[in-house]
Amino acid sequence: MSEFDQSLMPTDVSIITTYRCQMRCKMCDIWENPSDRKSEITAKDLEILPNLKFVNVTGGEPFLRRDLEEIVEVAYTKASRIVISTSGWHVERIIKMAERFPDIGIRVSIEGLSQKNDFLRGRNGGFDRALKVLLTLKEMGVKDIGFGITVSNKNSADMLQLHALSQELGMEFATAAFHNSYYFHKDDNVITNQDEVVGNFHELIERLMKENSPKSWFRAFFNLGLINYIKNGKRMLPCEAGTANFFIEPYGDVYPCNGLEERYWKESMGNIHNANSFEEIWFSDKANQVREKVRKCPKNCWMVGTAAPVMKKYIKHPVKWVAKNKIKSMLGRPICIEEIPRYDVGQDPQQGDLREDNASDLNIGFDEK
Repeated sequence: MSEFDQSLMPTDVSIITTYRCQMRCKMCDIWENPSDRKSEITAKDLEILPNLKFVNVTGGEPFLRRDLEEIVEVAYTKASRIVISTSGWHVERIIKMAERFPDIGIRVSIEGLSQKNDFLRGRNGGFDRALKVLLTLKEMGVKDIGFGITVSNKNSADMLQLHALSQELGMEFATAAFHNSYYFHKDDNVITNQDEVVGNFHELIERLMKENSPKSWFRAFFNLGLINYIKNGKRMLPCEAGTANFFIEPYGDVYPCNGLEERYWKESMGNIHNANSFEEIWFSDKANQVREKVRKCPKNCWMVGTAAPVMKKYIKHPVKWVAKNKIKSMLGRPICIEEIPRYDVGQDPQQGDLREDNASDLNIGFDEK
């Protein structure tokens, strides 16, 4: 019998398999800070993972890992749903993966239509390869496929056209806004043309609410959160990173999320190389200290990895918003984005208050009881 409360175990993990990447993205400098291939976590290392509901395999570019199939094989012993996030550059490797694991999920990052994508991703031919991957997977009968865009100052209009493309292809479509963090090696990702970007997100929300799929309606709620983030508002729902979800980076450190910045704080919950079981990390004093810092984290990130778990946990709030605005959409009335709701579920008032990045002041605040 385990001495740990299994009901407190996480359900989702993102495995950052590598910091190596062949793309040269404008909004992410991970490619300039590659991990050492010889020191990256192995499939054997990942056997320590607990049973989960969902595993996201990401990078860098995960398909640069020659042992990626072995990593996925281990992941399938831990969760029934595995999704790999990729640029789509390595067409043959992706197709080979789907042939071996036909239930695999594949999400391809596309930052705009052809020329815009290739400019933002820094490699000519990237859009063509990404589209080839998606179409080939569809022809193969792979069900869990889709693509997504990270919106910056230059591509929000293309987001609407990519959404239309996803509708025509019958594929999933995900959105994000660029963030700053240790993971992206960026501290200057700031949306300066807010009116234009918010306007395009507003239009996307209107389109999503007109669809017949409840999943699309809740994606509209998520996109409202992105508008709120762009406007520097506090999160609509709290961040509980390191509770339902966690990240493992290429050298084995376990982090609550990938949005940490050293100018605010950055602390690992532990390292899988130094533990006999995952529970030893998850229930450690160090992990609890990290969760306490999350409770008072000054950032207002809104990324799917940390937004989705709290949307599910506090589902009554998104449901109320969806029900109200679906009725408005059916009546032909516009969705209001001027007054973005913020739901009080007992979160610490210091969370997301966008404090100035004074490390000493922040550490004092974190240590207060």
